[in-house]
Amino acid sequence: MKSHPFLLTDHTAERLIASAILAPSSHNTQPWIFKVCDGGIALYADASRAMTQNDPDFRELIISCGCALYNLRVAAAWMGLDTHAKIVDHWRDDGLLATLTFSEATTRSAEADLCVAIYSRHTYRKRFASTPVSSQLVLDLASAARKEHAHLHVLNTPFQREALGALISEGDCAQWANPAWRKELANWMNPKRKGDGLPISALAAPIAHLAVRTIDMGEHVAARDKHSAFEAPLLTVLSTASDDLRSRLHAGQALERALLTAQVAGVQASFLNQPIQVATLRAKLQAVTGSADVPQMLIRWGVPLEQLPSSPRRPLESVMERRV
Repeated sequence: MKSHPFLLTDHTAERLIASAILAPSSHNTQPWIFKVCDGGIALYADASRAMTQNDPDFRELIISCGCALYNLRVAAAWMGLDTHAKIVDHWRDDGLLATLTFSEATTRSAEADLCVAIYSRHTYRKRFASTPVSSQLVLDLASAARKEHAHLHVLNTPFQREALGALISEGDCAQWANPAWRKELANWMNPKRKGDGLPISALAAPIAHLAVRTIDMGEHVAARDKHSAFEAPLLTVLSTASDDLRSRLHAGQALERALLTAQVAGVQASFLNQPIQVATLRAKLQAVTGSADVPQMLIRWGVPLEQLPSSPRRPLESVMERRV
């Protein structure tokens, strides 16, 4: 049966975009703009919010936008809509990544069941419970990635964990040894009221900024992150066959689909992407996966021990352009 055309109202567009902006983004930069047009919503990358030291080729920026794109699709499914995405093939000066149009669905999509998880999903950076991630959920996470043209590699053997820990430590040390990288990190450590970045106390912000800019804490952070990798119940690498713009958007959609699938099951995640962010380590991480695919995200999964507050979000009006 054919789906029926759908007239996108401003109110519906607001509801869809309000769900989209709850997607995770690198350092909570929220690097997206949504433009409402007749019949659809166009997703643009906001290059002004790129982290040029941490993400010089916009890889994580595009993946973040892919996560938001998937949230749009899920919110639309919950509202009884089918989505039709037109993705650009190459980076454009205006930042356009994709245009979504909508039609009335004739059958309920299984993706609609993930919508509730959009509002409860958080990046969980603390210690997980010792509860193992079930083998069925691991299969479900891998299936979620495949459905979005990506692969999820499980890296849980002692050898793989040792290798990952070494790469994460090396990445931390390399990044913290770079004063420009530290300055950029400090610039994205913001009081929660600002609505973006890594939230810190307004009172502590001046001291934290000074410390990050001036002190190489690489060894300390490396030890902490290595421990985070070792104690995680599940470690995975999300990869794609290629590393072009379309592949990165696929990676973002695959990541968010897996994150929402995990959230429904009571499992959350955080990221240890240093071996991907440091270009000289990416091939070494690829070797650990044993795959020719390109690593995009290194993810730790587990059952959270506590409920943490959500990261701040910018107001809807700052990321949404209405039709004229």
